[in-house]
Amino acid sequence: MKTIRIDYFAVLREHAGKETEQRSTDASTAGELFAELSSEYQFPELSSIKVALNDEFSSFDTELQEGDSVVFIPPVAGG
Repeated sequence: MKTIRIDYFAVLREHAGKETEQRSTDASTAGELFAELSSEYQFPELSSIKVALNDEFSSFDTELQEGDSVVFIPPVAGG
């Protein structure tokens, strides 16, 4: 079990009902964490979500470490 910080933006923030949280998780990768969060918060199906770990773009296969900061970035419509 590791504790990480998660920041939410746009539609993900709306579904989570918060901008940020500290969370204890058994997820090994960013992808597993997203699946865990999606199940809990009922995130909508989105075509292209990016992930950043510790302020750097990363992949969903990246291993999570204690104290990581994770941001899932949904596509944003402009206008």
